[in-house]
Amino acid sequence: MRKCDRQRAGSPRSTPGLLTRLRVFASVHDRRKGFLVAGHAVFPCALGRSGIRVDKREGDGGTPHAALPLRSVLWRADRGPRPRTLLPVRAIRPRDAWCDDVADRRYNRLIDRPPGEAEERLTRNDNLYDVIVELGWNDAPVRRGRGSAIFWHLARPGFLPTAGCVAVRGEVFAKVLPRLGRRCVMVVGRAPVLPLRDEGSH
Repeated sequence: MRKCDRQRAGSPRSTPGLLTRLRVFASVHDRRKGFLVAGHAVFPCALGRSGIRVDKREGDGGTPHAALPLRSVLWRADRGPRPRTLLPVRAIRPRDAWCDDVADRRYNRLIDRPPGEAEERLTRNDNLYDVIVELGWNDAPVRRGRGSAIFWHLARPGFLPTAGCVAVRGEVFAKVLPRLGRRCVMVVGRAPVLPLRDEGSH
């Protein structure tokens, strides 16, 4: 079969060298901290204050045990350059927020809110949301009360626990985002059995 025929007949192929899967697992010493595996590299990360949870609910502080598609990248254009990635990218706007109100029909969606109002504001005084990767949790379909605003974002000093997100140092985004395929998935669950190379420590 000729190359052009293979391209027409076959399913979409991943680009050689790009990552299609990331893995996240908890530390055996502290369930609120863990490791993110990108290819053969391992990076420390912060997890939710309740660790990884199978029965994720709104406000429980848990990081969902699930395969989470990487939907898009949001970033503060006033604080850094546009991230290098094949994923969809959009600059964070002052009115951007994420709806965490289970009674709202827009629950677990990006919404427009005037500064100062409730909801999960994406414009923060700290640096946690300078870069955000939107993770596909409870969005296809949205089920009220099953959790909202699950992101991969920047970590606090000391990898303090999150409200349910996965958080890493800023340099991890610089290293990993350019290597991600468009359909990359973050798998949050059990630790892999193979030995891996640690790129940092807590």
